[in-house]
Amino acid sequence: MKYSKTLSLSLLTLMLGACGGEQQESANLHGPDPELPEPQRGLLPSMEIAEPEQWGDKRPIVPDGFTVTAIATELQIPRQTLVLPNGDILVAEGRGGNAPKLKPKDVIAGYIKAKGNTSVESGNRLTLLRDSNGDGTYEEQGVFADNLNAPYGLAFYDGNLYVANQDALVRFDYDEGQTQASGPPEKIVDLPSEINHHWTKAMTISPDGRFLYVGIGSNSNITERGMEAEVDRAMVWQINTETGAYKPYATGLRNPTALAIKPGTDQLWAAVNERDELGPDLVPDYLTSVQEDGFYGWPYSYWGQNVDPRVRPQDPDKVAETITPDYSLGSHVAALGLDFSSEVMGAEFSEGAFIGEHGSWNREDPVGYKVIFVPFSDGRPSGEPVDFVTGFRDEDGTTRGRPVGVTVDPRGALIVADDLSNTVWRVAAQ
Repeated sequence: MKYSKTLSLSLLTLMLGACGGEQQESANLHGPDPELPEPQRGLLPSMEIAEPEQWGDKRPIVPDGFTVTAIATELQIPRQTLVLPNGDILVAEGRGGNAPKLKPKDVIAGYIKAKGNTSVESGNRLTLLRDSNGDGTYEEQGVFADNLNAPYGLAFYDGNLYVANQDALVRFDYDEGQTQASGPPEKIVDLPSEINHHWTKAMTISPDGRFLYVGIGSNSNITERGMEAEVDRAMVWQINTETGAYKPYATGLRNPTALAIKPGTDQLWAAVNERDELGPDLVPDYLTSVQEDGFYGWPYSYWGQNVDPRVRPQDPDKVAETITPDYSLGSHVAALGLDFSSEVMGAEFSEGAFIGEHGSWNREDPVGYKVIFVPFSDGRPSGEPVDFVTGFRDEDGTTRGRPVGVTVDPRGALIVADDLSNTVWRVAAQ
């Protein structure tokens, strides 16, 4: 039986590689002006299977002057984290999604992707970690709230703890030092979830606490389910925290998987995962400032006004109003985490953004599988991205972790959720 499964998988991989087109030599795909290659079309994209392995005595690799420590293990799919005012850390754990498969491609791709993901059951909960004496060891760990529905986005303001489940935005009352929710949450507003192809609901809050921003991904790659399935999707919602009233804040964002407000400003930024099946070097995932009422192209165009010929019907007027993103992260890196740095991370990493890259599945030459730092200058991204946490995947395909959410701890550390090894890592400046 083992031989049969291995043989089937090998044949499947060969078939996918044969259908995916030639692997291009990567051009300069990072920064504000990436060199975009010509689209490649094939029956199926090339796919590379991650081979999960335990960390054992290995650890992620961090820059000189930093240490990395596992502060929580054996979690149930940690996705995003939030540092509370007293230094406690909340971890959102779970897996969502309920989209039916559209094509044979989806069945095959789902099988391939599942090979590189954890088999642990979805936690559907928030776990609280506490370091009582500030020595970097979180000696207390317990469930803050459970029976949630694939929680992902987390935000806090003035005694209100907000959680974006895959189907609804909810609120908990929170008193400083509290280790367990005092009761079930209050629902603020339902979120689109009828199909939920892209189920993650990223979230951040305005500096004055008036508005929550929630990222809602598309229900398809390029509208294969029809535009009726995309109502209120591929956009960022702005939600009034008092009334629950919401409006589209920005649209045409295929899958805004991480949101953050740049400190000292009211400017919203997003990490966005772009479309597939145009080749290994298209389309770049990106980091961008988000303009109110702005349109960012999906599904009609990519990286500004590059028309996607697969979309029917075309809409030249929407293409003409498309905003070009600020900074390309490279294609298929699957950026799922975003937080802005500060001086607590040291001079070299004090001005910029940390981004967790979950890693590609549809590329013969894998990319991502790391945390990067994008330097900023005068409030904008500048220069090449810098590898900050690596070692999650070896050249032979052995994969020990996949980073998701990243959070800067004001006490001088970066908190990284790893949903393959079900670990939360703490990267601290020495």
